Amino acid sequence: VALKRMLNFNVPHIKNSTGEPVWKVLIYDRFGQDIISPLLSVKELRDMGITLHLLLHSDRDPIPDVPAVYFVMPTEENIDRMCQDLRNQLYESYYLNFISAISRSKLEDIANAALAASAVTQVAKVFDQYLNFITLEDDMFVLCNQNKELVSYRAINRPDITDTEMETVMDTIVDSLFCFFVTLGAVPIIRCSRGTAAEMVAVKLDKKLRENLRDARNSLFTGDTLGAGQFSFQRPLLVLVDRNIDLATPLHHTWTYQALVHDVLDFHLNRVNLEESSGVENSPAGARPKRKNKKSYDLTPVDKFWQKHKGSPFPEVAESVQQELESYRAQEDEVKRLKSIMGLEGEDEGAISMLSDNTAKLTSAVSSLPELLEKKRLIDLHTNVATAVLEHIKARKLDVYFEYEEKIMSKTTLDKSLLDIISDPDAGTPEDKMRLFLIYYISAQQAPSEADLEQYKKALTDAGCNLNPLQYIKQWKAFAKMASAPTSYGNTTTKPMGLLSRVMNTGSQFVMEGVKNLVLKQQNLPVTRILDNLMEMKSNPETDDYRYFDPKMLRGNDSSVPRNKNPFQEAIVFVVGGGNYIEYQNLVDYIKGKQGKHILYGCSELFNATQFIKQLSQLGQK
Repeated sequence: VALKRMLNFNVPHIKNSTGEPVWKVLIYDRFGQDIISPLLSVKELRDMGITLHLLLHSDRDPIPDVPAVYFVMPTEENIDRMCQDLRNQLYESYYLNFISAISRSKLEDIANAALAASAVTQVAKVFDQYLNFITLEDDMFVLCNQNKELVSYRAINRPDITDTEMETVMDTIVDSLFCFFVTLGAVPIIRCSRGTAAEMVAVKLDKKLRENLRDARNSLFTGDTLGAGQFSFQRPLLVLVDRNIDLATPLHHTWTYQALVHDVLDFHLNRVNLEESSGVENSPAGARPKRKNKKSYDLTPVDKFWQKHKGSPFPEVAESVQQELESYRAQEDEVKRLKSIMGLEGEDEGAISMLSDNTAKLTSAVSSLPELLEKKRLIDLHTNVATAVLEHIKARKLDVYFEYEEKIMSKTTLDKSLLDIISDPDAGTPEDKMRLFLIYYISAQQAPSEADLEQYKKALTDAGCNLNPLQYIKQWKAFAKMASAPTSYGNTTTKPMGLLSRVMNTGSQFVMEGVKNLVLKQQNLPVTRILDNLMEMKSNPETDDYRYFDPKMLRGNDSSVPRNKNPFQEAIVFVVGGGNYIEYQNLVDYIKGKQGKHILYGCSELFNATQFIKQLSQLGQK
C-alpha cells in the first residue's frame, strides 16, 4: 500500500478510477529495487503509470516531459547523482522518496543543487518513506539484501568486533525495524532475552520509538498513517530473539516445499533460478556439451499453487502437481478447440490475448483461454521446480538426513549410527554430513568424549568436510554453557507411510522410488515456543526473565514484569542474526490453530544452511 501510494505521487491510490494513470518514470537504486521487486510486478508498475524503471546509477537519457519518481537510500553517492540529474534537467518534475530518513545536511545539499540548477520549482515533493525493509510474504520480512554482510550472523558474532562496529550493526537493524513499525502504524510492546544482541536492539529501538513519540509535532505514529486500520486497537507484541538460542534449526534438512526450494535451489527474494540440463544423449561423441539454460521463476502470492503448498511436505507437493497436471490434460482438448474457433492453431499466445471479437463464441474463448494458459504455466513451473528439488533429495538422500536429524533433535532412539551415515559415500555431500554432525553436537546433552570426537572428526575429514564450523560451534557451546538447558525440540516422530500409489505409478512426472513419504507432526521449534509463552502470557523459566519495554510509557523502567496481563492478538517475531523458512513455516503452522491471531516473522537476513555454514566456517577459522 505504501509503495503504491508513493508511485501515485504520495496520494492514496484509488482502485477503480477510470482515468488514464499519469505516465512517469521510476528511478531506484539497488535497495529500492529489492524492496519493490518482490511486491510489484512489471505489469502492476505499468498499471500504476510507470513506463520505465531505471537504476539511478545507469546511463539515463533525458526525458524532458515526464515526471520522475525517485526511490533511493539517502547515501552520499545517490544524492550526488540526483543533484547531477537536476543540473542536467533530465525530467519535467522530481518526486524524491528516501527509503530511510534523510539527514538535514543532505537535504541542504539537494536544495543547493536545485538552486544552482534553478530547478527548485521542479522538485515537486521530498518524502521520507520509512520503507527500509523487504517484504517477502504477507507475514514475513527481511531487513536488507544489498549489504546483508553488515548485519549477518558472522558480523554480530565476530570475536574481534569493536564496540563502535557493533553499534553500527545495531543501528542498521534498528533503523529498519523502526521503518517497519512506522509502516505498520503501530507502537509495539517489546520483549527480549537478556545479555544478547537482541537486547541491544531492544534498548535502541525502545529509545528511538520513545524519542519519536515524544516529539508530538513530528511523530510518525499519530494515527493518520496507512496502518491505522490494519490492526485491532490492541498493540502488537514484538519478540526479539537472538539466533544463538537455536543454531540447530538453520542447519536442519527440511521437508516442506518452500524451505526445500530455499535449501537446495538458488531461491532469492521470491525468485528461483534453475539450470536446465540439456539432453546429452543425442550429441555426437566429442561434441561440446551444450550450455545449460538458466531459467528463473517468480514464486509469488499470486501463484495459488505456491500459496497452498509452500508449507506442505514434499511428497504431497509432488502428488498435487501430478493431480493438477491430470486435471489440466482433461482441459487440454478444450484449449485446442478454443484455439481452432479463433483460427489460432499456430499462433503464439501473445497474439491470442490481443484479440477480442464480440461474437459470443469468441468472447467465451477469449475469457477462458488466458486462464487455462496461465494454469498451464503454473503447472509447468512447479513441475520444473519440484523435479529439480526431487533430484537433490534422491542424489543426496535428504529424506534420510531429515528423518535422522528429527530424531536427534527430539531425542528419540537412533536406528543407525551417526558414523555410518558420515562414512557412507553415497549419502549426501560433505556439507550435508557436516550439518548432520553439527546438529548432533549442538543437541547433545553432554558433548561427545575427546576420543569419540576425534573419531568423528577423522570420518568427517575423510568425507571431505571442512571442520572450521565445528571449531566455532565448539567455542560457542563452551561459551554459552548451554549444556545445563539444551534447547528441547519436543518429540516429533515422523512416521514413514507407504509411498503414495499415485505418485508411484509409472505415468507420474515424479519418480519417487526410494524416497520416504514422511508425514510431519506439528512441533514447536524454540522460536515458536518462546513466542507462545510471551504471546499467551504463560509463565515459563525459558522466558520469565525476558525484558519488557513499552515505548509509550513516560518513564522507561526496566522491569521484566509485563504491565499488560492479557494475551496478545498480534505478534512480530524478529530474529537478530538471521532466520530461515523452517522457522517461518513453523510459526505459520502454529498460528493456524489460534483463531483471530496474527504473527509476522522477520529476520536480519534470510539464509539457507549453505550460507549459514559458510559464516560459521569463517568464524571458526584459526
